[in-house]
Amino acid sequence: MKILKYCLILILFIGSGFSFAQEILEPEDFLSKEFHQDRRNKLRAALPSNSVAVFFANAERNRANDVDYVYHQDPDFYYLTGYREPDAILFIFKDEQVKSDGSKYSEIIFVQPRNEFYEMWTGRRLGDEGVKTKLALAEVFNNTDFKDYRLDFSKFEAILFTDFKNDVRDDARDKADLYDLIIQFKEKVNYPVINSAELSQEPKPSNLDTQALKKVMAGLRGIKTAEELVLLKKAINISAVGQREVMRAMYPGMSETEIQGIHEFVFKKYGAEYEGYPSIVGAGHNGCILHYVDNNKPEINSKEMVLMDLGAEYHGYTADVTRTIPVNGKFSTEQKAIYELVLKAQTEAMEASVAGISWQVPNKLARDIINAGLADLGITDSVGQKHNYYPHGLSHHIGLDVHDNGEYEVFKPGMVFTVEPGIYIPANSDCDEKWWDIAVRIEDDVMIDENGKPVLLSGMAPRTVEDIEKLMAEPSPLDNFVLPELDKK
Repeated sequence: MKILKYCLILILFIGSGFSFAQEILEPEDFLSKEFHQDRRNKLRAALPSNSVAVFFANAERNRANDVDYVYHQDPDFYYLTGYREPDAILFIFKDEQVKSDGSKYSEIIFVQPRNEFYEMWTGRRLGDEGVKTKLALAEVFNNTDFKDYRLDFSKFEAILFTDFKNDVRDDARDKADLYDLIIQFKEKVNYPVINSAELSQEPKPSNLDTQALKKVMAGLRGIKTAEELVLLKKAINISAVGQREVMRAMYPGMSETEIQGIHEFVFKKYGAEYEGYPSIVGAGHNGCILHYVDNNKPEINSKEMVLMDLGAEYHGYTADVTRTIPVNGKFSTEQKAIYELVLKAQTEAMEASVAGISWQVPNKLARDIINAGLADLGITDSVGQKHNYYPHGLSHHIGLDVHDNGEYEVFKPGMVFTVEPGIYIPANSDCDEKWWDIAVRIEDDVMIDENGKPVLLSGMAPRTVEDIEKLMAEPSPLDNFVLPELDKK
């Protein structure tokens, strides 16, 4: 009997406590439900009168055959709810709505229901009750209820949403997936349909607004709260440590893929769920390709530099840090000249990024410094000569997106953004051959503090020639990490 008693207790514990055990094994530093609730309230305050804002969860994307990409929630949807599952739709009303029983509500979310079979394959779902308890949303329904949910959309002066790109697949087995939710929404709001036979489109109802919501969300997401900054700073520090460890581990003959692997191992070691964007590791001429993501050069020679643009994503928040280093640990004369020109442009542009100043001021400053420096080095004929050696802008917001939603007018306290000038001189450029295949980008993450001053957040990764060469001379824990040779036949 005693044995039977303990067996029954164990069975009851396993049966009733399994979900609880999973919960305590999850990271405890996600954004709080109070954060998301506050963001919804802030959005509501910014909405026009008699309006409703509508948000859809991200689509699931197919990789090949029956394999999907790892699911990633739409940043706006996550920002407002904390919900990380697909097939959901959120409504936030400017004014309280009244149900037939007299009760009031100001937001509704429809989420995928619990399903024992699917959860066995793809993981546990919160379901409607889980969303109520964990995410502080009171008016929660399963997405299967949306089709028959009655809401008179014609009464709203404005229905705000982001227009559809018509790139969502239909899962025929699920009648309430994102594909179906979009169709049902379109029917409810009289969204115009295209007549393919006549290539014409019905007129859009006057209360459908597909433009205003992005600007409203930019005003919110562009200014980071204290809670967001904790996660964003962690993502940045993780990314900076990755740069440091690669500097220590670097040696001629490494492959671009191996370098990428060291960075991403550091990300995972710290618990970062994803890379914030496809990792860029470009050696020599590959560094001149701005968004080079093949990363498949098998051996990097000792005379090359390698440009490493990688960012960890931690609990949704993405860093964006770039360093360019000499593979042999020492900058050549030409490499050093280009590197220090980029560093000068970055340093002065960063110092000029203060609250109240237009985003264009440091952008122009960096470009002027680079143009003058290229002329001084004889790479261009004059300061005013047009060229493609610096073909991109200086800064962008970072946060839930690597190119985060935010306003680009003047700098404000709470903004977090990149400062990333670069010079790229591909082979056969119209300059002395000694400069060919030199590519340098230095990218750091910066915050405007409460005093309106720029604060460097990614300084843990060395930036100067001296500091990079010093760190590259240090031993690496990976020096003795040797894998067995594989049969090359």
